[in-house]
Amino acid sequence: MRDAVVLLVEDNDKNLKLARDVLEFAGFRVLVAMTGEEAVLRAREALPDLVLMDLQLPGMDGFEVLRRLRGDDATATIPVVALTAFAMQQDRERASGAGFEGYLVKPIDVRQFPHQVRAHLRTE
Repeated sequence: MRDAVVLLVEDNDKNLKLARDVLEFAGFRVLVAMTGEEAVLRAREALPDLVLMDLQLPGMDGFEVLRRLRGDDATATIPVVALTAFAMQQDRERASGAGFEGYLVKPIDVRQFPHQVRAHLRTE
């Protein structure tokens, strides 16, 4: 089985580096996007197994990126999980209502993060 490909969408350099390093160490192949527009393009090109989406991005936010991914036949079924510092219950409910398949809170727990990500991968 090939390594799972994760598109990590994060505009904060430190958060991006930490999450990427943890995932790569755990055996994931990680693609990176730092803006919503870049995320849409990367998802369409690479068709990753999972997208980890920061909700607050410059320009197009994570909710709009999700809407565009769902509106494109090529990317409509890719699981998208919110990865955000917003930890309130209403934030979780808003993300769930928008169609995110999961919700992970930053800062990440480096020991649990790979397991949390694997839990959102679709098994074939």
